[in-house]
Amino acid sequence: MSISIKPLADRVIVAPAAAEEKTKSGIIIPDTAKEKPQRGEVVAVGEGKVSEQGTLMQPQVKVGDQVLYGKYAGTEISIDGGDYLIMRESDILAVL
Repeated sequence: MSISIKPLADRVIVAPAAAEEKTKSGIIIPDTAKEKPQRGEVVAVGEGKVSEQGTLMQPQVKVGDQVLYGKYAGTEISIDGGDYLIMRESDILAVL
């Protein structure tokens, strides 16, 4: 998956996973009750953050990583017909 935007500094662009359609027991979840997904795939990564000493700290995530992020992390954007989140690397909680 390639997008036409490059994030700056320590920001990453994440494609959120699809919301669950039904529960594990088979009950279908209506659109109004679906929760925002908290996992997704990294599709673009910035160059990294500059430390106070002036050195460039490389990002810990890379394109293609499956990640978990906070419930209200990032800003929703639409690029090339797709919905994405742009967030700081520090908003990512874990790599799966």
